[in-house]
Amino acid sequence: MSRRWTPQQFVIKRRIRVIACAALVAVAIIGSFAFTARKSVALTVNGQTRQVTTYASSVDALLQQEGIDRKTHDLVETSAGGQLVDHGTVTVQSAYQTTISIDGQQVPFWTTASSAEQLLGFFEANRRNAAKVSVDIKNVYNQLTGGLAINQAGPVTVIADGKTSVAPDGKLPAASILDSKGIVLGKEDRVSAEKGAGTTILRVQRVTHGQTIKMVALPFGSRTVVDTSLAPGQTVIRQQGQAGQKKQTYQTTFVDGEAESSILINEETVAVPLDQIIAVGPEQQAAQGGSADANKQGGENDKKNGEDKDKDQSSKQEAAKPSQNDGQNGASTPSKPTSTPAPAQPAPPAQPAPAPPAPPAPPAPSESGLWHASPAAAQSFAAGAAAQRGWTGQQFDDLVKLWNRESGWRWSAENPGSGAYGIPQSLPGSKMAAFGANWRDDAAIQIAWGLSYIASAYGNPSAAWQHSERFNWY
Repeated sequence: MSRRWTPQQFVIKRRIRVIACAALVAVAIIGSFAFTARKSVALTVNGQTRQVTTYASSVDALLQQEGIDRKTHDLVETSAGGQLVDHGTVTVQSAYQTTISIDGQQVPFWTTASSAEQLLGFFEANRRNAAKVSVDIKNVYNQLTGGLAINQAGPVTVIADGKTSVAPDGKLPAASILDSKGIVLGKEDRVSAEKGAGTTILRVQRVTHGQTIKMVALPFGSRTVVDTSLAPGQTVIRQQGQAGQKKQTYQTTFVDGEAESSILINEETVAVPLDQIIAVGPEQQAAQGGSADANKQGGENDKKNGEDKDKDQSSKQEAAKPSQNDGQNGASTPSKPTSTPAPAQPAPPAQPAPAPPAPPAPPAPSESGLWHASPAAAQSFAAGAAAQRGWTGQQFDDLVKLWNRESGWRWSAENPGSGAYGIPQSLPGSKMAAFGANWRDDAAIQIAWGLSYIASAYGNPSAAWQHSERFNWY
């Protein structure tokens, strides 16, 4: 007997086939996604390379997977313009903070350089002006004795105590080079590396403190006295004026024997100034006496005349009182007061106008930073920071043009419409707080944030400039 299919059985079988097909498709899609999502990446961290397998979709996810703590100023580069792709490369360079000097201003600088020569080379690569840049070795993370070499490529010129010598092995840290020259550092002595005449210079500056004295002249005044023994109009100098003198004591910091800064610690007067005394004849006094008598007599006459006027005024007021008929006719006028107003008192002498309040003092700059930098100083800092990312030549030229358009390289530039702020025109400006709390005033913070933004959004300044040319923003 053949099996007969019912409509219910047919529906059930069809549903089973649909579910099975859907499951096969889902498995295929998941398998394909897993195959394509799986990536093999060459990860290099501070020069050490290893091959890693990951399903991460972003660089940050990969670094988190590998337990790498990425700091704000660390440099991260990929072979695919910021994307994580199979068989790609990811390079991480940990940054440390040192201090550079730009035309004498101390500025913190985050760097990945392995030597002072390399760090100075960053600034030479994009040099646009004559700014003098040096590296303060005392503030480097290794405190003179760690792994930061002075010059990986060759000799170093050492200048200390007025003498110049050459250290042949620039690969050594500063402490070793100075030890080889028998140079002992004091607690506050300064050590810096700089470029000069095609060589790397390791310079030692001796810092000492002492008191200095400054004598300040105190001006004398002048007084006039009346001398009845003199003829009217005659003047005689009875005492010549003599300036006084004040002694100021300063605590002074000397660098290589030259005074660098001073703080006033004491002040005393050593000679009191003598006023100049001028005697004059009695003519002026007599004239003043005559005027006083005349004023007295005039006052008495004024008083008498005033009494007569009061009497006349009272009579006139009585006559001017309105009658009852006047009041009924509605023609009454306001009567004048019966008492005579008090005579006008002389106006008090004019008081000098109060001095306008002093403008608020500008905020004190932070201990270090590119505080309220000029456009030239800001470009000098950006030259080294950009070269450290490999942005030299046309890349740096395009960065200069981009921020010329955005802000004119002014740290305080603000767009009144959008609120974009600073040299890179961060929108909002508070985004830059991730790189430092003083983002409103410190050009170094603004530049560091701006370069990081360009790297993540466009890859390099030339791409950002092309976008700005097309859309007038970046």
